[in-house]
Amino acid sequence: MNGNSIKNFIQVASLVMLLVAVALLSAITTMHFAIHGAEVQVPALKGMTVADARMETAGLGLNLDVDNRYYSGDVAPGHILTQSPAPGTVVRREWLVRVSESLGPQKVDVPSVVGEDERVAALELRRAGLQEGAVAQLPYAKAAEGTVLAQDPPPHAQGIARPSVNLLVAAPPNDTADGYVMPELIGTQATSAIATLERVGIKAQPVFQDVAIGPIGAGSAAPRLPVMPGAVMAQTPIAGSRVDQSTIVKLTVAK
Repeated sequence: MNGNSIKNFIQVASLVMLLVAVALLSAITTMHFAIHGAEVQVPALKGMTVADARMETAGLGLNLDVDNRYYSGDVAPGHILTQSPAPGTVVRREWLVRVSESLGPQKVDVPSVVGEDERVAALELRRAGLQEGAVAQLPYAKAAEGTVLAQDPPPHAQGIARPSVNLLVAAPPNDTADGYVMPELIGTQATSAIATLERVGIKAQPVFQDVAIGPIGAGSAAPRLPVMPGAVMAQTPIAGSRVDQSTIVKLTVAK
């Protein structure tokens, strides 16, 4: 191969490499715009009506789902309380944005359904504007099968968060319990709370936390009692939740 041939070959090869590089750059740029063109920022929806929020998200190519409803004295009925993902989060189009809707202040009186058949209790709750929440069964020889043994929230409770009432229902004595209603453990000693859970085969995971000792009270303010060491300050799941032997209850305990 003479010198001219080598020179021509190098020129052709360089041109081919340049064309390949341009094609790769064009593909990368196209892919970048395709990916980022399909991304949007989640808008701030809190305080909007559900109808307005649906229009806002639909305009961005997002889907909206109301997955919870709560009572609120601060947010008007039909307006959004919380959202997930948070405002400003970058997501792909067609992403599902979950929100909770305000029911306004609690205006219903929680009826007493303890001692009633579960079906009757469910009807009574619906008539009061409430829903039947989690239902757990407990073998109990002293009540007929299907009888409500306990409810949460209790009758005439005020300041409840959700429009639902969880029930503990009697099962035949020889049945195995399929779950329990989580008791209120806040304020009790951790040793007692753990023992209560262990009696039905539920494990607890205590997490100890330092407690700052503040002023007991001043002026006309009611005195605040100090948190005793070893007392449960918080629990997960919350009282009234359905739990079973696969549940690990997390307890925040004062040091």
